[in-house]
Amino acid sequence: MNHSTPVVMSFVAWSGTGKTTLVESLVRLAHEQGLIVGALKHDAHKFEIDKPGKDSHRFYAAGAHSTMIVAGDKLALVQRHDEAPEVDSLIAIHFQNCDLVLVEGWKMSSLPRIEVHRPNLKRPLLCREERYDPFLVAVASDAHIDVDVPVLDLNDPHAVLDFILKRKI
Repeated sequence: MNHSTPVVMSFVAWSGTGKTTLVESLVRLAHEQGLIVGALKHDAHKFEIDKPGKDSHRFYAAGAHSTMIVAGDKLALVQRHDEAPEVDSLIAIHFQNCDLVLVEGWKMSSLPRIEVHRPNLKRPLLCREERYDPFLVAVASDAHIDVDVPVLDLNDPHAVLDFILKRKI
């Protein structure tokens, strides 16, 4: 694919709806198609990526602004900040080598987004009933719903991936 900028799609939903499962399936399918895929997740809670007692954790605990651990096939960066960076900046800095970036969260960004919705959970649509979201491009659902954007079959990740990739053409 190799675009000058990656195709980016965000997924939003209520917790427990299945967005992580869908994104995981999309990553796997896109990778199998030979795409370079990035995944970016917003976490509203504090998280700890490192293990207490390990060297990199000790450096960070001692006050290092940035700590990076690197192996032959991957790296991890832990960096302090006063507030979370904008998602667009994160993509521009860290994901430019990707063909496709799948983002979980950042429901207040200007990224195009697909809402994952399961009517049987009795939760309103975040992007239409909670508020009108002009960046909503589709809903992935396991049931028919009446909405002003395309409804994709949540149980058919191939169709969801096709929809995302065709948006760039």
